[in-house]
Amino acid sequence: MAMILELLPEVGVATLRLGMSADEAVGAARELGFAPSDPEYGGAPGQVLCEHEESQTEFNLGFTKGALTDIHVYRFRVEDADVTVVLDGLDVFRTPSEDLLERLEERGHTVEQNDDGVDTLPALKVILSNESSFEYPMDEEGDPVYFDYALVTSVDFFGPRGD
Repeated sequence: MAMILELLPEVGVATLRLGMSADEAVGAARELGFAPSDPEYGGAPGQVLCEHEESQTEFNLGFTKGALTDIHVYRFRVEDADVTVVLDGLDVFRTPSEDLLERLEERGHTVEQNDDGVDTLPALKVILSNESSFEYPMDEEGDPVYFDYALVTSVDFFGPRGD
């Protein structure tokens, strides 16, 4: 059965909601088929890594003062996994990263790119990156073709910058 994980800016990912308690978030991850990497999961952590065994997709759930503030989604490591991660209807991990950024800009989203492979959508509080250590598809120059990481957060670290 296909798994669709929608990135919902300032809301969450799929049924994971920013602001949930650690127990609620881990419960929601379990309902999606993800299990905490620590089988002895005990409640109020700073972070919990949750893994989907079949697709090798991972969430890293980040908490501040007991509330879910960050959801890090890592690209599936099984290339033919029946997992789709979408943002504004676009496939985040199967659309070439340059095409994805272009299409997001066409839809009116401000994209801030940098040369380190970390691109932000500040108004959405979303970060996309393609700089992992896993062996994902590469182009002729040896650069990753797709993003392999997405962050949805409630933390406002995208504030105005001094020029």
